[in-house]
Formats: sequence, C-alpha cells, structure tokens
Amino acid sequence: MIVRMWKGPVPKAKGDAYEEYLKKTGLADYRTIEGNKGVYLLRRDLGDQYEFLTLSFWDSLDSIMKFSGVDYMRARYYPEDKDYLTVFEPLVSHFEVILNPDDIEKMGVVT
Repeated sequence: MIVRMWKGPVPKAKGDAYEEYLKKTGLADYRTIEGNKGVYLLRRDLGDQYEFLTLSFWDSLDSIMKFSGVDYMRARYYPEDKDYLTVFEPLVSHFEVILNPDDIEKMGVVT
C-alpha cells in the first residue's frame, strides 16, 4: 500500500468552508478511483491559518495515477482552491506502508 500526502494552508476564517469544499472535491473523487483504500483529513492550528493534510491510501502507483495523471508527484488542484489556499505546494509525497496497526498487533507488540 502507498500513502499519498498533500498539505496546504488556509486562512483560519476560511477553514471550515475549505473542509466542506475538500469533502466535495478531492475527497469525493478519491472514492471513485479503483484502488483507493481510504483517506484521512487532518487540520492543525498555525495561529492565523489552518494547515490541512490529506493522507490517502492506495494499492499501487497505477491507482494513484488514475487520480493524479501520469505525473503522480504533482499536486492536483481544483479551480476553487485559489479562493482558499495561501500556498500551492507543487509536489506531494508518497510513502510505502511497511507496517500497519494489524501487522503490529500480530507481532504481539504491546502499546
């Protein structure tokens, strides 16, 4: 499994509206792509802004490219993002999942 990580800052006054916007755009689109295994949406307070972070889970790079296009390292933005985001990061990060909570439980690791 591969995790695709994207982040972007939004003025605090627009934070709630941006959350709803994300649910209708990128997060909804993830669900339509075969090979998407889910997503986490995170938000942290940076004073006058919120930083949003998406962690989307995919079964392969081919699945990611169904969402992102061939240049899968590039962030995918929607037209209205310009009304919210203060910075447009050009790239996203990808990580291979090597252990998940089920694996750790099977190892007998006490938490």
